[in-house]
Amino acid sequence: MERDILFRPARMKYVRKLIKSNECVFCLSAKGKISLKTLCVYQTKHSQIVLNKYPYNSGHILVLPLNHVGSVFEFSDEAYLDLQRTLRLAMQAVNDIYQPAGFNIGMNHGATAGAGIPDHLHYHIVPRWHGDLNFFPLIAETKLVIESIDISYKRYQKYFKKIASTQKQRGKV
Repeated sequence: MERDILFRPARMKYVRKLIKSNECVFCLSAKGKISLKTLCVYQTKHSQIVLNKYPYNSGHILVLPLNHVGSVFEFSDEAYLDLQRTLRLAMQAVNDIYQPAGFNIGMNHGATAGAGIPDHLHYHIVPRWHGDLNFFPLIAETKLVIESIDISYKRYQKYFKKIASTQKQRGKV
C-alpha cells in the first residue's frame, strides 16, 4: 500500500527550537496566570487548558497537567482523573464555541510517537468541519486558519469565566 507523505518543514523548526531551550514551555505556562501571554484559558488543581500556539485549525486547544509529567504511568489517580475531566470540559468548550462536525483528539506518548514536547504529556483537541482540508499547506507552505489566536483566546476566556462563575455559585470551587 503506497501512502502520500505530508512534508512540514516548519514543524521541524519548532521542534529544534524546543530542543535548544532548557525550559518546558508548558511548565512556563503552568507557572503563569490565565492570560493571553501564557495562552492559558482555564486551570484546575492538576490540569490546564491552553491554546495551541501553532494551531491546525481555529479553536485547537491543548489539555495538560500542571506538573511536568511525561507519561500516564507517572500520575496519581487524583491527577489523572482531573486531567480526564478537564479533557471532557475542553471538548465541551470547543463544541459550544465552534460547533465543529467532529474532533481529532490525541496524545503522542513519547518522542518516538511524535510528541514535539515529549516530557510534558498533553492532549490535542482539534475541531473539524466538513471540507476543512485544503491545498494551501501542500502548495504554498501556508496554513489557513480563519481566526487569530487573540480572538480564539477571547472566546475561550469568556466561556471559562462563565463556567468558573457557575461553579463558584454551586460551591464547587
